[in-house]
Amino acid sequence: MAKRAEKNLEQYQDARVAATTRIWGISVAMLALCIPLTAITRSSILPLATITGAAVGTVAVWRSDDRKYKKNNYLPQDKMELLEQRIADLETIVSSDEIDLQRKIKQIDSRDGRDRHS
Repeated sequence: MAKRAEKNLEQYQDARVAATTRIWGISVAMLALCIPLTAITRSSILPLATITGAAVGTVAVWRSDDRKYKKNNYLPQDKMELLEQRIADLETIVSSDEIDLQRKIKQIDSRDGRDRHS
């Protein structure tokens, strides 16, 4: 059952939604245990504490993630374009080196083929 729950959480793109789903899923299970205990103890503190804990946890997850995004200010557009250009240059260098390497391998293979026939 745990693996199925993990697969369900992986389908969410936003980590906040996954965390909120897990918090409230566990809270519902805790409430299912607390309600019969409430009848025995005649105290409603356990269900209230469970709901309060889930609500506080949810608020903490959503607010902390907002702060993280605000704190990490994304790169300005000009720096982003510069990085994209550098990546494109690196890709060009790597691909040209790969072509040279393939050409050298073919030359060596053709020499080996001639040497074997001699």
